[in-house]
Amino acid sequence: MKNFILSLALILLSGNMLLAQSSSIEKDVEMYNRVWDEVINSGDLDQINKEHFQEDVVLVNTPENIVGIEAFKAHYKNFITGFSEREFTVKNIFGEGDNIAKHWHFKGKHSGTFFGIPGTGKEVDVEGVTLVKMKNGKIAKEHDFMDSMVFLQQLGLMSNPDNVKIVDGLYKSFSAGDIPGVLAKMDKDIVWNEAEGNDYADGNPYVGPDAVLNGIFARVGEDHEYFKLTDIKLHEMSNNQVLATLRYNAKVKKNAKTYDVQAAHLWTLNDGKIIAFQQYVDTKQLSEANAD
Repeated sequence: MKNFILSLALILLSGNMLLAQSSSIEKDVEMYNRVWDEVINSGDLDQINKEHFQEDVVLVNTPENIVGIEAFKAHYKNFITGFSEREFTVKNIFGEGDNIAKHWHFKGKHSGTFFGIPGTGKEVDVEGVTLVKMKNGKIAKEHDFMDSMVFLQQLGLMSNPDNVKIVDGLYKSFSAGDIPGVLAKMDKDIVWNEAEGNDYADGNPYVGPDAVLNGIFARVGEDHEYFKLTDIKLHEMSNNQVLATLRYNAKVKKNAKTYDVQAAHLWTLNDGKIIAFQQYVDTKQLSEANAD
């Protein structure tokens, strides 16, 4: 009988402890969620204070951790001053013991200085996960995980690795005579510039695929018996740009003259579409080949 009573008491005590722990973590999750909503969405950095954070709070970071409330606040101030139109949402959050895990989504427009980087006007849309350690109802440690490469690409600080493939596909479409395929890779507001001194530069800048089709491609087709791009080499650049070095091998209809000249194309891309083009070419040779 004594053993039964003792066992029952232990079960009740364990149950009460679990209920207490559950209640505690629920309060922690509620506080944590509310604080970061006010910090990021409302820009209220004063929520990073002794009431909600341990004085020696740690943000795991590279190359060194961010330690202390003031350092924590200074770090996140960059997000408030750097991004307008901020939307920070928690897709899922749960806790156990003194640990919290959060799956979040952040959107914003880079309109101000962000860690020394002047506003670019570019929009970011990223997701990540934060692991949190709580202590006595306060935030003691955080560790964020996100795809930093995607974030930097969206800011325009790192080029999309698919850019070269897109430009390569454009040249292959051109070589195959697939002009619709070429135009499909262009943004609806593409800005196209021919080299100064080139006859086709008379319409600079050509804005939009239709302008490029009628102002450049149609005229090239009308003026040449053949026009080939050869020896194409692609070079990935920063700021989502691709540099192509190549040669024009062509024959002019009106005088049967041929030319083989060096050229370079600078392509600028955004979200998988070409938004700008700049041609560089030996316009003297082009002029001589087109002379009567």
